[in-house]
Amino acid sequence: MKRKNLMEIVQEKYKHKRRVVAPLLGFPGVDITGSNIKIAQQNYGEHYKVIKKLAEMFEPDLIFPLMDLSVEANALGRYTIFPREESATVPKDKFVSEDIDRIREINIGFDSRINGYVNTVKLMKLGINEDIFKGAYVIGPYSLAALIMGADEAAMCSVMEPEKLARLCELSVDKIHKYVNMLISAGAEAICILEPTAVMLGPKQFKEFSTRYVKHIVDSCKFAGVSTIYHICGNTNHLINEMVDSGVDGISLDSKEVGIDMVEIAKMLTKDVLIIGNINPTGAMLIGKPEDVRKEVKSLMKMMDPYVNFVLSTGCDLPRETPLENIKAFMETGKNYKIE
Repeated sequence: MKRKNLMEIVQEKYKHKRRVVAPLLGFPGVDITGSNIKIAQQNYGEHYKVIKKLAEMFEPDLIFPLMDLSVEANALGRYTIFPREESATVPKDKFVSEDIDRIREINIGFDSRINGYVNTVKLMKLGINEDIFKGAYVIGPYSLAALIMGADEAAMCSVMEPEKLARLCELSVDKIHKYVNMLISAGAEAICILEPTAVMLGPKQFKEFSTRYVKHIVDSCKFAGVSTIYHICGNTNHLINEMVDSGVDGISLDSKEVGIDMVEIAKMLTKDVLIIGNINPTGAMLIGKPEDVRKEVKSLMKMMDPYVNFVLSTGCDLPRETPLENIKAFMETGKNYKIE
């Protein structure tokens, strides 16, 4: 029997006055399993243990592997730092235009870290309750280009040398697309495109250097029956229309503390686009008590009652130090809430 897509699951829940509840989990599971971030991001067996434990403890409706913005850049040969207790990072490194030709020759399908994440998704598909939707992250084309050439340089090129940036974005999306196909083959049911660096762009530049390339990923996922999500941290009010124009099934938004008003954005969208978010991951979730979390979740859910296309989530991934009792309060409140 054909698996329902994410939109169909959201709509079905809404008919029963319930919501899909899907916080961006990951790093809190590292301590639960006695691992560390470096090991979990480089050993897919350990990575799977982290995600499986979170799935068993909290039973979210949708779960992802650990968020990692370094995977694709590392696979393309960019210098990457692997701290023991923090996520891997790609510092600014030397880049010249000739590097594009060398990067083009690299087949990321043979990269060990790429395959580690693919194998993690494969294990998730095989070993985690089938009622939990399995997702996977990829970096966005502009953010990958910015990691390769430098964020400041990419922003400058978007205005001063757009042809140079477009060339690198085209190469980036080609490599990302290869990774997406591998993740889908492994069993990913949703692809979340992370485009954090693009938040600094204006709508015109965002459309030119992100949206137009993300459309290629979205079209491929639609053909495979896989749901797509655009996620950008920060204040994305100026980019909402461009994010939706990519054709994604949903947009994942940051918290109200950065200026995101979920109700106002929901009013802008048609009901065939999911709006996902937006509990602050570093607010009550991190430093509050369970009762603070329950209050915040109930308030958001009450405001979103009229909108069938709402998915309860966090504005970004939860910090490793997030108290487990707060995650439990988030899940229980979200799952027990009944739409009036």
